[in-house]
Amino acid sequence: MKKNKEESELILIATVGKSKGLKGEFFLNSLCDPKENILNYSNFKIGPFKRSIKFEYIKLSNNKFVSKIAEISDVDDIKKLTNESIFIKKSELPELSSKEIYWHDLIGMQVINSKDQDMGVIEEINNYGASDILKVSPSKSSVDNEIRLIPYIKDKYIISHSYEENCLIVDWELDF
Repeated sequence: MKKNKEESELILIATVGKSKGLKGEFFLNSLCDPKENILNYSNFKIGPFKRSIKFEYIKLSNNKFVSKIAEISDVDDIKKLTNESIFIKKSELPELSSKEIYWHDLIGMQVINSKDQDMGVIEEINNYGASDILKVSPSKSSVDNEIRLIPYIKDKYIISHSYEENCLIVDWELDF
């Protein structure tokens, strides 16, 4: 399914967890790193239709976030939103140093190894426990038709990236 322009400008940062109490409170599952960074944002959108919401509060309680959406004050109403996604605009994310990159910026980047061989394009990023893994699919100019899974480990397999060239340089052989 193709995203419209507004959807492509949004990034998932949290989900609605279980309800808490009877007044519409819920546990907020922050996907930020560190998770406390969710407190830095204020313009949230929720659900498949990306409607705007305002939080009455987001507070830390026993190492979990307890939250309340301003217009919801009933447990039954918040239960309807359990597991819904919460987004912000990508433009609200803080600027990173030149050595850092957001995962969403990696998607679609060309992957070139240290021998200047085109390995393909980053299709997705997954984490199976040990580290983040880049799924690199062949492109028209790739050396072969292999799908590769490359661990995102800086200074070992990941050498550098370039926003200008939309390129990631890796230390990875074709026969790995």
